[in-house]
Amino acid sequence: MADCCSPGADARVHSELGRPLSLRTAGDQQTTSTAVEPPADASAAAGPAADVSSSEVRAAESATPSRETTDVRIPGGTFSMGDPFNEGYEDDGESPVHEVLVSPFRISATTVTNEEFAAFVEATGHRTESEIYGTSAVFHLAVKAEKNQILNRVSNVPWWLNVRGADWAHPAGPLSSWSDIPDHPVTHVSHNDALAYCEWAGRRLPTEAEWEYAARGGLGGQRYPWGNNLHNDQSGADAHNCNIWQGDFPSRNSVDDGYLTTAPAMSFRPNGYGLYQTSGNVWEWCSDWFLPKYYKTCLAQGTVEDPQGPSIGRGRVMRGGSYLCHDSYCNRYRLAARSSNTPDSASGNLGFRTVAL
Repeated sequence: MADCCSPGADARVHSELGRPLSLRTAGDQQTTSTAVEPPADASAAAGPAADVSSSEVRAAESATPSRETTDVRIPGGTFSMGDPFNEGYEDDGESPVHEVLVSPFRISATTVTNEEFAAFVEATGHRTESEIYGTSAVFHLAVKAEKNQILNRVSNVPWWLNVRGADWAHPAGPLSSWSDIPDHPVTHVSHNDALAYCEWAGRRLPTEAEWEYAARGGLGGQRYPWGNNLHNDQSGADAHNCNIWQGDFPSRNSVDDGYLTTAPAMSFRPNGYGLYQTSGNVWEWCSDWFLPKYYKTCLAQGTVEDPQGPSIGRGRVMRGGSYLCHDSYCNRYRLAARSSNTPDSASGNLGFRTVAL
């Protein structure tokens, strides 16, 4: 499935059909969690404070350097999940609002970065589905490729271009490199790629309920992680709380927030729990299958405890919106907003964050 936000796998040109996805590992690593303190004023306003924990997930392989994952402990609790403002798209199934009980868990403060994903690839030899297909979707104003490497515009979403050689290591095309933006979110990763990373790291993807609970940062019933107003009272770039489209989509981005495409994963102010950029920047994969009417099923059950999503669906859930979201066509950078794509889909605005086991 494809939508205005992230094109589906059917938009790709399959240059290497039939090649298996590599899921092999080169041994386990030791993963440690490093503290990121939530801002004092934000956590005070948000309710229960999040603690940061350290845990050894797996034993280190001597040939592979250890790496750090910055985790935030999210306290368990009950929250109202869904859109209380009736601002979403009907097909997205953001309503009805329903009560959900979430157990405590630990989630990464940021999305997985290019540098972190590079360590995974180096350790395992994993080839992403974008690399196997040979192409991926790049936003038309960001392409860095030779003309003959730009294959076609994606049907129905012409601001996306199929670019041969675009993948996680070449996020804007073959003339770009992840090493130029090591602290930015990794992109061009499918749900399957994210699962492979999680298996290697001894982690998992968040459920959709965990994601929204953590993304709210303790603020119930708000549009955004910081409240109900999109901008704050400061001037210039400081007035922006997240990385979304500024200007006339899709032809002109004024870059008022400082970024045309991705921003570093630790940009902008974190929410009350210490999570960065749960609105905008890149879409984030969740573990759940997507069904538009799933929330109606939840409402009928009363308070749902640690929901895992439907057993089947038409795609995997994506949350958070991206740098391409704009009110003129897509306001999915709201906390309640949800979308989906097929598990093999990838694009230049789609990443993920992880949860500790």
